[in-house]
Amino acid sequence: MIVILFGPPGAGKGTQAKRLEQHYGLKQLSTGDMLRQTAAEGGEFGREVKNIIDSGQLVSDDIIIRMIDARMDHPDCLKGVILDGFPRTVAQAEALDKMLTRKQQKVASVLLMEVDEQELYHRIETRAREAQGAARQDDTPETLKKRIKTYLDQTKPILPFYQSRDVLHRINGMAPVDDVTAAIMAVIDAPVNSIEINRQKRF
Repeated sequence: MIVILFGPPGAGKGTQAKRLEQHYGLKQLSTGDMLRQTAAEGGEFGREVKNIIDSGQLVSDDIIIRMIDARMDHPDCLKGVILDGFPRTVAQAEALDKMLTRKQQKVASVLLMEVDEQELYHRIETRAREAQGAARQDDTPETLKKRIKTYLDQTKPILPFYQSRDVLHRINGMAPVDDVTAAIMAVIDAPVNSIEINRQKRF
C-alpha cells in the first residue's frame, strides 16, 4: 500500500505517520533521510548521489525516483510505504506513477491534512513555550510563513492530478490528534484499500 501525506509545516504529519507505521506496518519514507542514507551506503549509485549533494546541486527527479524504487524493495517496506515530502511537482507525481506501475503497484490514498494558517502559528508558539522559549530556527513566524508559501505553491498544482484519480482525501487537521488519526484510518480502511492491505498481509 502506498500512502502520500500532504500538509503544511506544523500540520502534524510526523505524528500521524508514526501512528500509521505502528498500526499498519507501513514504513515512512523521507526523501531527505533517504538521500543521506544512499550517499552513506556507497556503491555506484551512492557515490553519484553523494557527489551531487557535495556539489550543492539539486537532485534530479530521476535520481529520487530511482532511490525510492530501490528503498521500496527493502524488507521493512513490504507492507507498504508512507511518502512524506514527495512528490512536490506534477512531473514527480507522473514519474512516481510510472515507477509504481512497473512494480505493479499504485498510490492507494493521498491524505491532505488541512489546517488554518493561524492555527499553524499558534502551534509553533505553543511548541516554543513548551521548549521554554528556545524555539528551533525553523519555528519562527517569519520562517514558517515562507515554508507555508513554498508548500502551497508546490502542492496546489498536484492536487488536481490526484483528485482526477479519485485518491485525494481531505482531512481536518484542526481536529484533536486522535480524531485526525481516526479520520485517516477510515480512509485507509475503506473497502477499496482494505483489499490491498489484506493482500500485503499475506506476504
